[in-house]
Amino acid sequence: MENQTLDILLLEGLQVSPDASIPTFILLFLIYIFIMFSNIVLVILITLDSSLHQPMYLLFCNMSINDVFGATTIFPRMLRDIFIPSSDRYIHYVDCVIQAFCVHIYIVIFIMVTILVGLSVRLSRCRWIIFNPFCDNASLFKLSCESILINNIYGLSYTVLLFGSSLGSIIITYLRIAIVCLSSKSKTLNSRALQTYTTHLTMFVIMFMSSTIMVLLHRFPQLTDQRKLASMMFHVVPPALNAVIYGMQIKAVRQKMFIMFTRNTVTVTDGK
Repeated sequence: MENQTLDILLLEGLQVSPDASIPTFILLFLIYIFIMFSNIVLVILITLDSSLHQPMYLLFCNMSINDVFGATTIFPRMLRDIFIPSSDRYIHYVDCVIQAFCVHIYIVIFIMVTILVGLSVRLSRCRWIIFNPFCDNASLFKLSCESILINNIYGLSYTVLLFGSSLGSIIITYLRIAIVCLSSKSKTLNSRALQTYTTHLTMFVIMFMSSTIMVLLHRFPQLTDQRKLASMMFHVVPPALNAVIYGMQIKAVRQKMFIMFTRNTVTVTDGK
């Protein structure tokens, strides 16, 4: 089939029974609202308070912006498709490419993602069904009947480089934290370090395991449901918890947030 006849794709999305569609929609909608609210509040707080204009807090701000961008890329269409029969969930190929690019760009280097998606766009297409809740790079190159060896090599190298560098930096960082804790006799410092280490490590393990499973299961079409679950965990759990784990655990951020909401409450009360 010619590429131009495959410009309209069928996006399989989440397979939800009619009875479960409303509970699923409510759950995902609440998660979406929580992601947007918690991350936007953190961005506004850091942006407006000059005392938080420091590298660490600006990093949190950037991470929250990425989480908002990622959630906006995925959730609206996924929520809409819950009430649309799976046989009618159409998406234009160009829109699918844009979504795939956005899904990858919010956590990695622009040039590498451009090459990643570009290698998939160059392929001719002989299929028109996306077996995923949303479009991503693997979904794009699986539309082709050509050899995707180059895509697999680059994609796996890209994944190893991304998570290898992340894992390396985390190991170095926490080794330094461990050295400081071992040389310190402060129980309070050690307790805070352990709490921070545990929560951060938990988040990284969730991201690492779900992304690894997602990448590997793309090679096994019979495990579509398991891959969808891993994909949802990777794109839902970290954005939902990042603002809480990285923001609320920082004393300065907690204090500023408490002051902000207390001030708003007092203002409303005085207005009455």
